[in-house]
Amino acid sequence: MLKMRKVSDAYDLKVFTDSGDYFGDIEDCIVAGNKISGWKIKATKTSFLSRVIGSAKGVIVPHQLVKSVGDVIIISKNAVPSTDMADKED
Repeated sequence: MLKMRKVSDAYDLKVFTDSGDYFGDIEDCIVAGNKISGWKIKATKTSFLSRVIGSAKGVIVPHQLVKSVGDVIIISKNAVPSTDMADKED
């Protein structure tokens, strides 16, 4: 049987990459039509995301890169912004 959950239950869940790095916290959900199209993830002080993106507040991760939603959310490492890009901007 399919277990239904409210999208609002996902707010403030911790987000981890599939390699085990703490990525950030869910801030909001982007809905297009009647499907989830993406997740706004905010960078926290201790997250891997804050080290990679610098002064930005967060990123939007497409729902296709989400591998699992439960007590935490697991995303593909392909969702992680490239550190090479950050090095070129400096």
